[in-house]
Amino acid sequence: MPHIEFLHIFQGVATMVAADPAVAIARIVLIFLGMLFVYLGAKGILEPLIMVPMGFGMSAVNAGVLYLSASTTGTIFLDPMASEPGHLVSVLQIDFLQPIYTFMFSNGLIACLVFMGIGVISDIGYVLIAPFRSMFIAVCAELGTLLTFPIAVGLGIPYKQAAAIAMIGGADGPMVLYTSLILAKDIFVPITIVAYLYLSLTYAVYPYLIKLFIPKELRGIKMDSRSNPKATRAEKMTFAVVTSVILCLLFPVAAPLFMSFFLGIVIRELGVTQFIDFIGGPVLYGSTFFLGLLLGVLCEAGTILNPQVLTLLVLGMVSLLISAVGGLAGGYMVYWMSGRKFNPVIGIAGVSCVPTTAKVAQKSVREANKTAIILPWAMGASICGVISSAIVAAVYVTLLR
Repeated sequence: MPHIEFLHIFQGVATMVAADPAVAIARIVLIFLGMLFVYLGAKGILEPLIMVPMGFGMSAVNAGVLYLSASTTGTIFLDPMASEPGHLVSVLQIDFLQPIYTFMFSNGLIACLVFMGIGVISDIGYVLIAPFRSMFIAVCAELGTLLTFPIAVGLGIPYKQAAAIAMIGGADGPMVLYTSLILAKDIFVPITIVAYLYLSLTYAVYPYLIKLFIPKELRGIKMDSRSNPKATRAEKMTFAVVTSVILCLLFPVAAPLFMSFFLGIVIRELGVTQFIDFIGGPVLYGSTFFLGLLLGVLCEAGTILNPQVLTLLVLGMVSLLISAVGGLAGGYMVYWMSGRKFNPVIGIAGVSCVPTTAKVAQKSVREANKTAIILPWAMGASICGVISSAIVAAVYVTLLR
């Protein structure tokens, strides 16, 4: 009887003992994996803004499984499958993260808030230094989002799911979230988890790709900043407003994301510090924090053991690798077209994980030449990558919806 009483009181242990061995092992692995993410985030090896809350949520949700009834187990964090009104109202009163998931995450609002924050911290002047070069590199870096689609279809994955998976190659988390919500709600949870896991891995993998494809003497090329045009505030605001209108007109299905991003840019250029501090601070970092936390809480053993997840993991990595190769190829093409004066490492920044890939590019260049600075051009390519990935997502959604 003492043994039974112990399990009755400590239900996290009881559900672990009663679970299928595969589920129990998966829960234990995910608990320790979550702890590892917290450690790697704290060390700066992975992106701490996402990995620390995600790791905490992953560990807690897999430890905190209880009996919801005599025959069913679950958690009181959230229920991503709740959609029937009566059931949804019930879980909104019980699951403490359900309101944030239902009213911000599952409708894409959190993606728009993150995009607005990214706009506030992005200087569009970097794009205007060399707009055509930056956009050319960004288009080349969409290679993964384009080639992964036929690969996934060839593996028997339906078109809509294939498009959502392909968007991982854009290294733009909110865009993957938004696309999968519209096209592939049935795999929305695992695909979003995979996407954000891999975005943090760009820190670890991309530097090696740069060294593999670009020799040290080319990585150390210094860019000439003396001839760079200085865009005025009026020019930046005009570019943002006109580009937003054109993109919303052409691709209205992604208009909320375009509007959010370019509105953030305009707010930055307006110089209203109250708006800038609010959107670039509490809105951006609050949304990022809850995005990471919700992703971690969604990493339950049952979700991860879904056979589709392994396919998503492989295709997500393939998509990101192809995009990186495409971006570097674009950097090489601009290098030759510029008379060998352009640093090809900038190509990796076309993969639009702002500002991660730009910082990775600058760090790789500084290792080869401590006096070389490429960050302005890399930021321009990275910001253009946000725009190009949004366009690709809009095309997929428009054609397949």
